[in-house]
Amino acid sequence: MANILLIDDDVSFCRALEAVISEMNLHVESAHTLAEGLKKVRHGGWDVIILDVVLPDGNGLDAIPEIRQFPEQPEIIILTGSGDPDGAELAIKSGAWDYITKPPTMNKIRLPVVRAVEYHAQKASQKATGALSRDAIIGCSKALEACLDMVARAAKCSSNVLVTGETGTGKELIARCIHENSARRAGPFVVVDCAALPEHLVESMLFGHEKGAFTTADKKHTGLIKQAHGGTLFLDEVGEMPVGLQKAFLRVLQEHRFRPVGGMHEEESDFRVVAATNRDLEQNVVDWKFRQDLLFRLRGIAVNLPPLRERTGDIEALSRHFLEKQTKKDKGKPKRISSEFWGALLEYHWPGNVRELINALDCALASAENDSVLYPRHLPINIRATLARMSVNEERCGADLDPMEERIVFNPENFPTLKDFRSEALARVEHRYLAELVRVSEGRIQRACALSGLSRARLYALMKQYGIER
Repeated sequence: MANILLIDDDVSFCRALEAVISEMNLHVESAHTLAEGLKKVRHGGWDVIILDVVLPDGNGLDAIPEIRQFPEQPEIIILTGSGDPDGAELAIKSGAWDYITKPPTMNKIRLPVVRAVEYHAQKASQKATGALSRDAIIGCSKALEACLDMVARAAKCSSNVLVTGETGTGKELIARCIHENSARRAGPFVVVDCAALPEHLVESMLFGHEKGAFTTADKKHTGLIKQAHGGTLFLDEVGEMPVGLQKAFLRVLQEHRFRPVGGMHEEESDFRVVAATNRDLEQNVVDWKFRQDLLFRLRGIAVNLPPLRERTGDIEALSRHFLEKQTKKDKGKPKRISSEFWGALLEYHWPGNVRELINALDCALASAENDSVLYPRHLPINIRATLARMSVNEERCGADLDPMEERIVFNPENFPTLKDFRSEALARVEHRYLAELVRVSEGRIQRACALSGLSRARLYALMKQYGIER
């Protein structure tokens, strides 16, 4: 029997909805505050959570990312009396199953609950039976595991896949993982670097050419699209694809047919496309730099790869794996790692992601030479300088704060609890931080996410919570 949790402060509404859900042969419980609901979620065992937005102690939309990180990853249905288009969009982008406004008819609530229960059971079954081969992918953080769940689904179907993520996060590694776990694993994995396609040879490289098609064509050449027959065509940095080529490539995706340069007849190629980009393709569509119809065709399944700053729990595993591998390669003696070295790795924000981490470790090994222990001084100078600057800024921030007793006067008759005081203080700090973040980023959401380490959905939710406009 599936378990349903209602988080809503309307007690009478909860009772009525409990009766309806119980008739569906489902176990249901209620919580009337966000804190109480999250406490129940932490105990585990829930398949679907029906969540209100406006609760006495918080905003339900803000809790979606936290709920999604629990091991069961319950499906979330937003059910609110204060619905708005922005909230609906934010809920869906944050991973909610559905967004329903009150008062719902019984049919309007029954079907989403049934579908969410079915989907959750199917997802759990797939996790149990479909182990993903991921030898080259290191880490077990919740952010990475959520990404790999989507990778596993992508590997089992034939739809095109669009992998997004910042530079250095390992998009090609994910693309290879999709290929190696798919039904096409025995076929070729052909890489097309869209950022390096020479303009005068683009069509020849992709579609091939016949002998004599142009001056230097002294023999027939098979293009990359034909080489990918029976396998996967990986379009790396697809956002850099020349605009003039996008229309021609769209037809190839639709028909899987193309004509080599100088050829008289069309040829066929059975391939699957996995594309990757670090660009915001939706914004590129708005700016007329990318075709919308091509984006729709590429984004059959979307896989978003988290940056390293959102999976700091994987830094140690990644580092140990690389150091051990490099030591074996160089036939050297393993080095001990100081606690200060680990502290530096965890404190740094890694704008270059996993690629920068690997380069930094490689530099540290070279710098250490015959030293038996790795210290922060062995890291690249730019990282050490950044950490030094961060430490000075933190000290200045601490020095700028007035003593607590000079700023706050408590009323003995209405003395706040530590929890209430902490919540109010945190809210003031978050508001100040977000206002400064929007100012520094000049309202550019992508830039603000990069600076703060927040996801786009979380940033939008916090800005809405504190009434901060772009």
